[in-house]
Amino acid sequence: MITLLKKTTLLATAFGIFFGLTACSNNTKTSIQNTDTTASSTEANQDPIELLNVSYDVSRDFYKAYNEVFINHYLTNYPNTKIKIKQSHGGSSKQALSVKNGLQADIVTMNQGSDIELLADAKLVDGNWRHAFPNHAIPFTSTIVFLVREGNPKGIKDWNDLATSGIDIIIANPKTSGNGRYAFLGAYGYGLNAYHNDEAQTHAFVKALLSHVKVFENGGRAATTTFAQRGIGDVLITFENEANVIKSKFGNVDIIYPSYTVNAENPIAVVKSVTDNKGTTKAATEYLNHLYSDEAQELATKFFLRPSSPDILAKHADKFPVMTTFFPNDVFGDWASIMKTYFSDGGLYDKLAVQAQNQ
Repeated sequence: MITLLKKTTLLATAFGIFFGLTACSNNTKTSIQNTDTTASSTEANQDPIELLNVSYDVSRDFYKAYNEVFINHYLTNYPNTKIKIKQSHGGSSKQALSVKNGLQADIVTMNQGSDIELLADAKLVDGNWRHAFPNHAIPFTSTIVFLVREGNPKGIKDWNDLATSGIDIIIANPKTSGNGRYAFLGAYGYGLNAYHNDEAQTHAFVKALLSHVKVFENGGRAATTTFAQRGIGDVLITFENEANVIKSKFGNVDIIYPSYTVNAENPIAVVKSVTDNKGTTKAATEYLNHLYSDEAQELATKFFLRPSSPDILAKHADKFPVMTTFFPNDVFGDWASIMKTYFSDGGLYDKLAVQAQNQ
């Protein structure tokens, strides 16, 4: 039962940021990018500290910029060192599985708590990871919105419009992507709210919506490529920060803010099983702590992520539309319960998706 509504303001103005959409194809693969710097020549023979940040796909542009910010900060505090940061991006849950299966991440920056809980259960991340950093290890958040063609030719205004005939939807696959899971939970939460917690009516609504999905992509950035570059679909369901970046780059789309939608967390953790072995725990911890600094929080707003800092959020209040939102845990329980009930094999998503295909 829906127990909590949260009014929040979220960023909706455009900011010119160029990013390579083609970096992630329809078959989303883990890729690793380097951000490098070296201290003075007197330290030329010193081995650099090397960190690998394993993250979800649509975060690549923010972290590419943040790496430069952090490197400057780190070298100011530790001038006789060298540091190198690598990035790996893909669908959030696929990334978590890669780390569980041996990818040597120092840091994980995901888009849902269950992906880090998976690593905590495997003893790769400390069990108290939510208490290791401020705001329950969530430096910023986003939400789920709709991206439509310029002028909104299909007249899409809210979730219920996505369940009507003649609408082709692009979405990330909820089985492989946190982006897709939040989209599904946003639709389901809207249904519960609209139909006064009537499960049967909510199932019928979500099933109708799923029947209009044209493409289920492996990750959020692949879904962006399909919609924005390949020109497929009438509406893309995605994170607000991704929608704003697309709009700023292409300029031929509109963002639709639904009447009731889901907040998306961006939790972080140090993979201590790796960092303790490498001797990088201190640097990895500083990397994540610096996400809460004013300069990193300001940087987050430029990439359309809502900062956790109340002061910086208030500073940018004029750029953020007021929305009625909910957090998944307030409506559906903890992430372990959400994953088991909705996204496990044979779970509710699977059942509704199969029924939708048969409509």
